[in-house]
Amino acid sequence: MNEEHDHDFINYLQILEKSNNRAALAALRRGLGKPPGSEPLMYPYIVPELEAMPVEDEAPYFLVASLFALHPQSARNENLGIHLRKLWRQSGADEPPPNIERRFVMLLAAHPNDMYKLIQPIVNLLKAGTVPLDWYQLLYDLKRWQNPDTRSDVRRAWAYQFWKREAQNKIKSQLERSQ
Repeated sequence: MNEEHDHDFINYLQILEKSNNRAALAALRRGLGKPPGSEPLMYPYIVPELEAMPVEDEAPYFLVASLFALHPQSARNENLGIHLRKLWRQSGADEPPPNIERRFVMLLAAHPNDMYKLIQPIVNLLKAGTVPLDWYQLLYDLKRWQNPDTRSDVRRAWAYQFWKREAQNKIKSQLERSQ
């Protein structure tokens, strides 16, 4: 699907949330923890938005819809690595908190079929820390995650934004202490 369709899809989810359509959001949350597209209660809200898309391309849309219903706060122009970095910075720690870093590393190693199991705990952490997500970017990234040729690009982009400069600063401070 094209970028315009993806924006329309996220806008549709935001309209459901802004109109306080609790029944729709509850149906979408029923997809949490399940393989994308396997929860029939989501179908009335998602299938009409997929425009006769091939079934093999639907998973990111179902996954994003269920995650959005869990945590509908939205940001713009940021990837998942930036969101997790913000969560880390809220803790005031110089190093990433082990629970965040461990989950993030597991996510970076995830096969597309396992993404739904590993990304929900991360969204739960972001929700608890009131860190919004860029749903457009997440949908784009999850679509690219499905393709083995572009998955590593997404991994690197997320990893760079999460750990950028921290590794260099850590090495630099260790060198200064050893001198």
